[in-house]
Amino acid sequence: MSVAAANAHPWRGYFLVAAATFCWAAAATLSKVVFNGKILTGPAISPLFLTQARTTFTVLLLAAFLLVRFGRSLFTISRRDLALCALAGTLGTAGSNFFYYYAVQAATVAIAVTLQYTAPVWVLLYMVSRRREEPTLSRAGAVALSLAGIVMTVGPFQSQGRSMLVGAGAGLVASFCFAFYTIVAPGLVHRNHPLKVMFYALVSAALLWTLLNPPWRVLAAHYSSSQWKFLFLFACVSMLLPYIFFFHGLKYLDPTRAVIASCLEPVFAVLLAAVFAGEIVRGLQVAGILGVLLATVMAQRR
Repeated sequence: MSVAAANAHPWRGYFLVAAATFCWAAAATLSKVVFNGKILTGPAISPLFLTQARTTFTVLLLAAFLLVRFGRSLFTISRRDLALCALAGTLGTAGSNFFYYYAVQAATVAIAVTLQYTAPVWVLLYMVSRRREEPTLSRAGAVALSLAGIVMTVGPFQSQGRSMLVGAGAGLVASFCFAFYTIVAPGLVHRNHPLKVMFYALVSAALLWTLLNPPWRVLAAHYSSSQWKFLFLFACVSMLLPYIFFFHGLKYLDPTRAVIASCLEPVFAVLLAAVFAGEIVRGLQVAGILGVLLATVMAQRR
């Protein structure tokens, strides 16, 4: 698609990115409801197993598609890039997914998704520390605004016990992991097809979860058929569909516009969590969320 054609229909890009963010927000609320044991019967589903099943189902579906799309060329990748994909998948994808859903379970959807959105700020700090970006007043403002947003988002819940603070800590770790992936992935994407990079990163993440939670341990948990059906649908809603929407949306939007549109995710997540999970959002927390989102946009506009 030409640049002129893309610029002529930016509304398509906004619609597709908004659809992706809605899927991600809905997945966060669904996970919270499942962790609370409200919709499924059977053994409790932990953040680790939710992440493992989500990743494994996605890998299997993606492998079938990519084998048809690329054939044998799917396996053409340098050893160095394969090692980098493994790092991006384990330290990046696996880490960000697990700690994000752990934060959803221990704290709230609002805290988890807001802290996840601080990742671009940490990427900016890394780029400045490596002298790939110049330190400016605007960038310093983005960092300060993000930190202030974190304090306002987490602050009202400090009195609710250790679990909330542990969840907030997990949310920050998730943002660091996602920032690591964001730093490593661009070089890989320049040398390889984006879907190929995504595939090998997810394969590495799936292998990590298999080592930490082997199949015989999963089978011993005796999850019900309804739980397995939910996990399959959850993988589609939380990974496959939103990634398809988002990457197609990038055909019509430049990266800055895409980032601004993706900031709908915390808005959708907070609203859905309030309606379906009964989470309450206070005024100071709303201000903190808005501060983090503004800092995210400022960090991307470099």
